[in-house]
Amino acid sequence: MNSASVRGSWGSRIGFIFAVAGSAVGLANIWRFPYLVGKHGGAAFIFVYILSLLLIGFPVFIAEILIGRATQTSPSGAFEKLGRSKIWSWPGKMTVLTGFIVSSFYSAVAGWIFGYFIEAVKGNLSSFASTEAVALHHTSLMQNPLWGVSFHFFFILICSTVLYLGVRGGIERWNKFLMPLLFVVLILLVLKGLTLPNAQDGLRFLFSPDWSLLTPAVLLTALGQAFFTLSVGQGTMVTYGSYLSKEENIVKSCVPILLMDTFVSIIAAMVIFTIAFSAGVEPSSGPALLFHTLPWVLSQIPGGYLMSVLFFLIVVLAALTSEISAMEPTIAYLIDEKGWNRHLAVWACGIGAFLLGIPSALSYSLLKNTTFFGLPFVDFIESICGHILIPAGGFFALILLLGRWGVWNALSELKVGSHEFFKRYPWILSYFWFCFKVSAPILMAIIFLNSLLMFF
Repeated sequence: MNSASVRGSWGSRIGFIFAVAGSAVGLANIWRFPYLVGKHGGAAFIFVYILSLLLIGFPVFIAEILIGRATQTSPSGAFEKLGRSKIWSWPGKMTVLTGFIVSSFYSAVAGWIFGYFIEAVKGNLSSFASTEAVALHHTSLMQNPLWGVSFHFFFILICSTVLYLGVRGGIERWNKFLMPLLFVVLILLVLKGLTLPNAQDGLRFLFSPDWSLLTPAVLLTALGQAFFTLSVGQGTMVTYGSYLSKEENIVKSCVPILLMDTFVSIIAAMVIFTIAFSAGVEPSSGPALLFHTLPWVLSQIPGGYLMSVLFFLIVVLAALTSEISAMEPTIAYLIDEKGWNRHLAVWACGIGAFLLGIPSALSYSLLKNTTFFGLPFVDFIESICGHILIPAGGFFALILLLGRWGVWNALSELKVGSHEFFKRYPWILSYFWFCFKVSAPILMAIIFLNSLLMFF
């Protein structure tokens, strides 16, 4: 048998931790979380967010890891095996499709960020004389179709090359390099940010709780961020879990991932707030933060060139590790269900994601006058995934665990390879029983219904 067709497996616990943390740490940690914290009560939002992580984000994440580890196959086969019916393979296939669609538009957005990293290296993001100049530069880049498609191509080529090298030689090895690099750069940025004028004002604004801002809508926002931050609902965690050995202690391997993801979000918020407040600017949301606010602020502060290079480097690193994880479920499906060798599966996935992502890459150039339900193509596709497909994937994983596999069977799988651990900490089983039976299903239903209402 060709070695490329053999299913992958993790070579070490640290490799698994860095790979899964790389999947969880993405663009939302760097640009969305800081904005949400600042807008919705600072430390008060962080408290509710962490509580939501413990009640739904982490339990659903563990549920998907368990489904993968128990079945040792792709999401399609995993759902069919535990659901004991071919009908159950379809929700598994849907999560694979979701990951593939996410990888297409995510690569287009990451391509823009990759392009901005090159702009930062060239010194074009730290020498603006006015906000109008920032906007003009952004528009000139985004309206150039060749710029958008080229960086989309190069980004997905890099990801495909890593995936081509396999689970251990590609995903694991590169995440063991990329994730520590991301942490080092983040620490350098936050240390530099703390030396800037008015940095303390930024930290005060970030960490001072304002409980009056915690409305029901804000609670739903925190709930949604906690659910989406760990890359559940898109086949990734089931696939990555399927590469785990039966001897692995899942809890001890996954708690560091939760801590890393939360650490990056909070440190990124500290970086954003210290930089923004040093120039007297409150950080704005999403693309405006990366492409408008930060280039202007970095042009006003000491060391702006170095900070621009480092900042866009961490965003590219976060996007790279997340894109790799979004592509892997499709590759695992083609290997497990279709019998393809890994190399063919990787290039098929890479070419497919590139072609599907071209309209997203052209959303603000050739397709700028084409909208879907009033949204540019890339925002429309993101909305379908974020409001329908990803919540549905998480919802089906919970239904599978509760209705077909059974909570006690899932907990028995959790204990495999960890019996002595659970003898010392029996309360952990009670925690997961409560989350699987009570908190996660209720909160998952709320997220799913809220997402559908937001979309329609």
